[in-house]
Amino acid sequence: MAQVLGIGGVFFKVPDLPGLRFWYTRVLGFDIADWGGAVFPPPTLGKTVGSPFAEDTGYFKPSETPFIINLIVDDIEAMVAKITTEGVPALDRQEMEGMGKFASIMDPTGIKIELWEPAET
Repeated sequence: MAQVLGIGGVFFKVPDLPGLRFWYTRVLGFDIADWGGAVFPPPTLGKTVGSPFAEDTGYFKPSETPFIINLIVDDIEAMVAKITTEGVPALDRQEMEGMGKFASIMDPTGIKIELWEPAET
């Protein structure tokens, strides 16, 4: 039977492509390939999640986009320290029992990025 196996990528349009690629490389450490994107190996911690939200959710705030990008990180404290040195403030921080630690930032285009250090299982 045919089935979806996971997320194959996140694709979105931006007005300043070179600038945003540089931002993702500088702030989040993306290794941007010559063809223009970053390839990540399958995560060894956490899972790939797809979840619709109600249209009136406040979870995506302060972003006005209809989506957020969740990135798995290996060390949330080190990542928050890195982004802070790049002048990008963490908008919120939380820890959810059984899920892990979270911090959110905004990219220069207004997309909310949720950083997630999954709980060890």
